[in-house]
Amino acid sequence: MAITGSGGAGAITAGELLLELAGNNGCFGMMRRSFGPQIRGGEAAALLRIRHQPVECMNDSFDLLLALDWRNAERFAGEIALRPDSLIIADPAAGEVPEVVLHLGVDLIEVPMGALAKDIPAGRPNMVALGLLAHWLGFCPDEAGRLIDHVFHAKGEEIVTGSRAAFEKGFTEPLIVEAREARPRPERSGPVFTGTRWDLSGNEGCGLGMLRGGIRFAAAYPITPASDLLEWLSPRLEQSGGSLLQAEDELASINMVIGASFGGVPAMTATSGPGFALMLEGLGLAVAAEIPAVVVDVMRGGPSTGIPTKSEQSDLNMALYGLHGDAPHLVLGALDHADCILTAEWSARLAEALQTVAVMLTDQYLAQSRVILPEPQYTLPDIPPRLLAEPGEGYQRYAVTEDGVSPMAIPGAESCGYVADGLEHDERGKPSTAAAHHLAQLDKRNHKIESFDFGEHWADIRGAGATAILTWGSTTAAAREAAVRLDAAGRPVKVIALRLLLPASPDRFARALAGVERVLVVEQSHGRQFHRYLRAFYDIKADTRTLARPGPLPITPGEIVAHIENWS
Repeated sequence: MAITGSGGAGAITAGELLLELAGNNGCFGMMRRSFGPQIRGGEAAALLRIRHQPVECMNDSFDLLLALDWRNAERFAGEIALRPDSLIIADPAAGEVPEVVLHLGVDLIEVPMGALAKDIPAGRPNMVALGLLAHWLGFCPDEAGRLIDHVFHAKGEEIVTGSRAAFEKGFTEPLIVEAREARPRPERSGPVFTGTRWDLSGNEGCGLGMLRGGIRFAAAYPITPASDLLEWLSPRLEQSGGSLLQAEDELASINMVIGASFGGVPAMTATSGPGFALMLEGLGLAVAAEIPAVVVDVMRGGPSTGIPTKSEQSDLNMALYGLHGDAPHLVLGALDHADCILTAEWSARLAEALQTVAVMLTDQYLAQSRVILPEPQYTLPDIPPRLLAEPGEGYQRYAVTEDGVSPMAIPGAESCGYVADGLEHDERGKPSTAAAHHLAQLDKRNHKIESFDFGEHWADIRGAGATAILTWGSTTAAAREAAVRLDAAGRPVKVIALRLLLPASPDRFARALAGVERVLVVEQSHGRQFHRYLRAFYDIKADTRTLARPGPLPITPGEIVAHIENWS
């Protein structure tokens, strides 16, 4: 279902409450926020999917659309696909339903949400809407009352009382009660889940993973859609003995991260495409000086300012190739909300162990959507901590070692002084333009990454079959659901989702593609960046096609199914 309205009408708040209410009523769900770049007054929509089974992505179409108003409806119409048997609930005071929404002849129920709320002190139409939808879903009204008390208690008794009264008005609205009774209810299927549920956004998952990975300092400049991560992380870093500093810009933030890490504190920053572009020179310094640093790039539509509030996977090329010179580093991409925790922790630990830059890619779709999901469970292989230098004469900061990792001295360590800057250097760190020194250090920085055993976490591989879907990032969830549908139709499909993008894993990749005859590459970019990346690093002998589309519309499971079913 979708809840729409102009910015400030409360559509997002109603959606968040409905999602939490779903979890409290034993369901799973996902909510994606859709809004324009305006601070207030533009379009806003809460897009929800609620099931008895875990949810990883949105469906192809919507069963129900509730419109608090119709302002800027044409801007979100493409994101809310309705069917002839869908339902619209709208306030008649908002005017006629736009043709762009009603063109399928969808059933319409008009409920005066604004008028119902106006009769209640501190009543809000979005709370009436919450009551309407809670009744439609069969949720317990007592549970909703407790949730309203919990969420709004800080706003005062009048707000709590008004919100509860508005919810009750919606929950008992005769038009909705009668319409619900006339429509069949979906039946529960499968076993009842009895474990612990989490309410998690991708940004929160990234923050949690960074804490688990040992990060204790963050410096960043706010930018959509990464700011939520920083806001969540700030108090929790302090509770963990660390700190977060809001820098004056992205240039300052990456240099602060490098400085903190140079001083011995695992450090990270979070940004989006425009900010990441500003950080690239600083990241080159971290590579050359072999200083651990983690950057979370929450991708959005580009180029330039682009579409700040919509998702896209078009920063891949910049993450892979954006650093000047030969600058070996790590690039990882989170696959789903729970995987944000795993990938963030893995990124932080790898950066420390290999004394290098780790770029972790997510996107607006993952970062700012919320899911009710089973408590995430995962294990990571043992990864050594940062190798620290022992006091002693003749310390060589950049000694060429068997695995390429040399001991790192924390400033002030006895007898461990060395030159630290971005110039090429010899093993002691002394600047050098000698060809032999340059080659030795280039080989060293490359070898420590290429020779490291990253284990089985390089990709998530599910299913089997002669057809494979190759993907990465947030499109993974749609690919997985498409594979489930195809398997049910007797067309087994393997899904290979790459988590470790740099360095490449050609041997493992070849084993994963053994027996595969057809490959569909799925990505959300206009320039087929992921497909070109695959062609650069991997030998794919199977017949290959692409499903590539830029944002802002996410790729749906149905689109992937159609591409494979129509393959001739």
